[in-house]
Amino acid sequence: METSISNQKINSVWMLLRYTYGIIPIVAGFDKFADLLVNWDKYLAPGIGSILPFSPHTFMEIVGIIEIIAGIIVLAKPMIGAYIVSAWLVCIAFNLIATGTYFDIAVRDLAMAIGAFSLGQLSHLMQPQPISKPGVKVEKKEEPSYAAK
Repeated sequence: METSISNQKINSVWMLLRYTYGIIPIVAGFDKFADLLVNWDKYLAPGIGSILPFSPHTFMEIVGIIEIIAGIIVLAKPMIGAYIVSAWLVCIAFNLIATGTYFDIAVRDLAMAIGAFSLGQLSHLMQPQPISKPGVKVEKKEEPSYAAK
């Protein structure tokens, strides 16, 4: 009974992290085109913006596309996507530090990167569950044993 409750808690934490680190990058990515949450261009370090071959706004739209893809990967393959989002958040934090202004947001993004990394680590413990339709019984296949006989 205790193991079942622990597994339920682990599964609920894993699902919460998976949806958090999947949906938030997708929403932030789409907002790079709409600027409803914030004017994202202001978060680009001037040193980076000055060396781009295109406008900072175009760069932020490219960032948005990357964030959307990263979020989709987290939802589809959290064991891989979580590490991508974690690394991405660290890069964002370094950029924010380079602005010399947004240290508070950089710290928050580093904390979020730790959470995304934790999702990746937790994903190694999770067993993929087959998706079934209601009322349809799904039989588990036996995994072949590779142990020496």
